[in-house]
Amino acid sequence: MARFLVLVIDSFGVGAMADVPLVRPQDTGANTCGHILAHYPDLRLPALEKLGLINALGYAPSVMQPSPTAVWGIAELQHEGGDTFMGHQEILGTRPRAPLRMPFNQVIDRVEQAIRASGRKTARCGGKLSWLLVDDAVAIGDNLEADLGQVYNITGNLSETTFEEVKAIGKIVRQQVEVGRVIAFGGLLNSTQQIMEAVEEKEGRYIGINAPRSGVYAQGFQVAHMGYGVDEKVQVPAQLYQAGIPTVLIGKVADIVNNPHGENWQNLVDSQRIMEITQEAFFRRESVFICTNIQETDLAGHAEDVARYADRLSLVDHHLALLMADMGPDDCIVVMADHGNDPTIGHSLHTRENVPVLVWQPGLQPTELGVRTTLSDVGATVCDFFGVSKPENGRSFLPLLTPARHSHDD
Repeated sequence: MARFLVLVIDSFGVGAMADVPLVRPQDTGANTCGHILAHYPDLRLPALEKLGLINALGYAPSVMQPSPTAVWGIAELQHEGGDTFMGHQEILGTRPRAPLRMPFNQVIDRVEQAIRASGRKTARCGGKLSWLLVDDAVAIGDNLEADLGQVYNITGNLSETTFEEVKAIGKIVRQQVEVGRVIAFGGLLNSTQQIMEAVEEKEGRYIGINAPRSGVYAQGFQVAHMGYGVDEKVQVPAQLYQAGIPTVLIGKVADIVNNPHGENWQNLVDSQRIMEITQEAFFRRESVFICTNIQETDLAGHAEDVARYADRLSLVDHHLALLMADMGPDDCIVVMADHGNDPTIGHSLHTRENVPVLVWQPGLQPTELGVRTTLSDVGATVCDFFGVSKPENGRSFLPLLTPARHSHDD
């Protein structure tokens, strides 16, 4: 058997999708990769260049050039908007459903009633728009970093409460609402006042805590993502488990994808540590599927920090080169993204972009994979690679790889 790694560089898109002018006009002209390279024209990412990053980008805004030996394509987002949670569910084989969009203030009454019924104390904060403060330590409101109206945040000061309590509050909220995701998270803060000082309103309809500005990521960060309408039984990890093939999830993907029978490295943000764990996990077994998320690129996008984004890309590229150098002939890596987050576009939200699909396996012939219509094609390819039943969604591109690998139909 062999090893397969899907490395998701969170938010590293290669250009706005064709439907952006109609569905997300604020993202018109977005190109996370292109604009970062144009900002730093001397930046070289040798491993990504070899894998075909510039091929996928479609033009060369810097010293980096297309690779004549690459196996590459691009993938469109089948899910609406551009969301890390649904992006990863889609990668691992879920067929996206249209999410419900609803400002938190439309459900605040029933959420507050349910929380009070559980014996907890609540206080409404704000003016015309309100958010909830629970037991003086946990805030509930709109997520301001993802697509507005699709996600609610439960933000806790873990110096004043436990993460288990934050999750318990999150579960109450999850039971009361039908938006795509509820995120329960927190960090060790000097004071809950840090949360209160990070309150922001957007578009006159949404109010919540600016998570990066609140400081929760700085120390003791923990997170749990609670999705709606996602069935883990039709995803890649479940299909591989039935065949006895282990799955390892590393980084944010471990926080948002259910992998009850596998190995999960959760609550990790540091890219150096994540890549070290990935390399160790990759070579520890003769046969394994690994999905790794690099979150710091996305955080740099939210902060509109081009320099930080470029720095994280360089770190990941260095470790990717080390992985590639030690791979066996039957091992395979796919490098991709889940959406965009252009730090130059003029707003701090995700951008709806096509993503690169870069494949590396020693000895493969150069191949263009074309435009894949869903991120799930990667998950379908993983299942095909290991010869197991395909997930709910996606079409394998394994037959396009030369020399051909053993597929499920062989």
